[in-house]
Parts: sequence; structure tokens; C-alpha cells
Amino acid sequence: MSVFPFVYRFASLLLAVAGCAVLSLGLVGCESAPTKISAAALAKRKREVVRYDSLRADSVARAGGQLPGAILPDARIVAFYGNPLHKAMGILGQYPKDEMLRRLDRRVAVWQQTDSLPVRPALHMTAVIAQRDSGADGKYRLALPDSTIRRMVAVAQERNMLVFLDVQVGLSDLQHELPQLKKYLQLPFVHLGIDPEFSMKSGRRPGTEVGEFDAADINYARQFLARIVSENQLPPKVLVVHRFRQDMVTNYQNIRLDPRVQIVMHMDGWGTPKVKRSSYRKFIRQEPVEYTGFKIFLKNDLRANSRLMTSEEVAALTPSPLYIQYQ
Repeated sequence: MSVFPFVYRFASLLLAVAGCAVLSLGLVGCESAPTKISAAALAKRKREVVRYDSLRADSVARAGGQLPGAILPDARIVAFYGNPLHKAMGILGQYPKDEMLRRLDRRVAVWQQTDSLPVRPALHMTAVIAQRDSGADGKYRLALPDSTIRRMVAVAQERNMLVFLDVQVGLSDLQHELPQLKKYLQLPFVHLGIDPEFSMKSGRRPGTEVGEFDAADINYARQFLARIVSENQLPPKVLVVHRFRQDMVTNYQNIRLDPRVQIVMHMDGWGTPKVKRSSYRKFIRQEPVEYTGFKIFLKNDLRANSRLMTSEEVAALTPSPLYIQYQ
């Protein structure tokens, strides 16, 4: 960090900007209240923080370095995916909380023995879910109740785990959906997932065809997270982008990197080990962005008398996935 000493001149700005923002969630506390300032002064200080933190990020990127607190590539994330209100969406909601957590602990232990990388357990929850019904606004998506999100965030905080909030926009878009999750993303252990499969730019109902995100959509999510990191002086966020077909992500070469946001292109397809390796090679390895992920479907991967890939087989992929998800 000594390469960028100028950044620390602006640390005093952060006290008034970040304050105790997360206190409103009832998840963490502060010993003292931030100094009261006018709305105009607060907005000015936020702009200054973002500007100087952006300069720091640019300097780090040019130097090929990382910001303090970055999870990747020095650890591997192992996550359970799903919706706590719907058993069919994944293992996260398939079992009572304590049993689900015990199963996650067992998976984490397996990965700890796979190689030398430390493992960070995570809960990956669908916070905005694509729907077959249009809903009142015709956007074919439904957000989880705040009470459900808060409950899972509290579980993760208590156990020192990561949380990923996953967004399926339907006929909406990230510009409308991500701001609704900002209060959670301001927490240092909460990260983001976005699912092109249910981004229906064609206007058709989710589930009738596979959707897509363009690089511009992914860049928007990156910029949204980067601003949260700067305004709240957080460690870098992780952005997981699902993918199992080439046309799910267009213009991948235009995705821009920022050390405040670590982008994971996540192989999200099910099938035999041979099919999954092929998909990883064609859609993840051949169109590289930054880091990679790999999903194990605990049921669908067993179709046609197949088997689950072992942790050793997944870790041996090139590049070795640093985000592992079980559904």
C-alpha cells in the first residue's frame, strides 16, 4: 500500500460518509454517532471519496496489484445456492437451517483437503427471482421480502460467512433492481450475483428462452459495486456472473476490470463430467474475464446415470475455479 500514500490523506472524509450506515440493518453497531453535517456537505464528501478511491483503484490496476481485503485469488469460495422460501430452487432452502449449515460445513471440509487454498463458506441466495407471472408492473420478477434477506444475512454474519445476493431481472433491468439491494451490499461480507439466463431483453416470458447480459450490463453492475466500495471504504466486492452458453454474455471482451470488484464468470450448466468440462472450456476458459467459478448440481448432474465431479476434478480444471457453488 505504500505505493499509494496519497489515498490516506482522505481517510477523515470517510467518518462522515460511512458513519454507521449498516446500523440501520440491525446487524452491527457503532460506539459513537457520526458528526452531523448538511446533506450538501455529505454529498460533496461522498463525491471526493469516490473520486480519490477511483484514482487509487486505477493506480492499483495499472500496477497489477490488489486492494486490501480482496478475497480472490488467495482463497476459494464454496457456496450453497438457493432460496430459503423455495425448496426446489436449491440446497439453501431444501433443509432446515441447522442441517443445511452442517452440510455446508462438510463440503467446506472436503475442499480444505483438496489443495492448499483457504476456503470461505458462503450462502448464495436468489434475492430477485424471475417469475412466470407478469406481476403488477409486468416485469416478471419478484423480490424476496426484506425479512427473509435480513434473516439469512444475520445467519452468515453470526458464522463469519459470505453472502451473495443473486438477481434474476426478468423484464426489468439491473439499473432498477440493484439499488433495492444497496443497503445489504454496503455490508462488507455481502456480494452480488447476476444471472443472464433470466434477463429477457427479447420481451418474452422467463423460462421460454435463455436470456442474456451484454458487457454493458456487467459493467454497470461493476460500477455500482465499485461506488459502494468507495463510499463505504469496504474491501473489494465479488461479482458472480452465471453462464452456460456463449450467447448468454455478449461482447465479453468489453467487460472492464476494477480492483474494487472481482468478477467471476461462473460455469452454471449441468450434465455429465464430460459435458461440464466441455462447457467450462468453451464458455469460460476461451472467453476469459478475471476469475472463474463452477457449479455442481446435486440432482441434475446425476441424470442419465451420471455422477458428481469430485473436488479434485474441479480443482484440476484450467484455470482452477475459485468460486464453487452447490445447487
